Amino acid sequence: MSQRTMTEPAFLVLTALVDAPRHGYGIVQEVEKLSEGRVQLKIGTLYGVLDRLAADELVVLDREEAQQGRLRRYYRLTESGAQALEAEAARLAENVRSARERLRVRSTHERLHVWSAREQLRVRHAGGLA
Repeated sequence: MSQRTMTEPAFLVLTALVDAPRHGYGIVQEVEKLSEGRVQLKIGTLYGVLDRLAADELVVLDREEAQQGRLRRYYRLTESGAQALEAEAARLAENVRSARERLRVRSTHERLHVWSAREQLRVRHAGGLA
């Protein structure tokens, strides 16, 4: 497996293939659904991502089917793909945990700072500070 950083489109394509093999348009639809409309893959982007994932053996061609005179290629997740997706999900979850912890600490510091400033004003108005 390549040591490349996984892009969000690659992450979403792998996620779209977890439960079933899908053809290109099916992947595009699933990615849009997974991202709640935030990520809309263009066909060129999709096939670029699929080519890279296939080169890294994270997805493989499952089958080809003729549909209304057009050939549809179905891709499926490999075991390596599932492991890479699991590792990326764990990495992202750790990043989220770290960000939330830092935001919690920042919020606590801000509350303490506001409290301290108010306390200093109260003491100053009471004639306690010069």
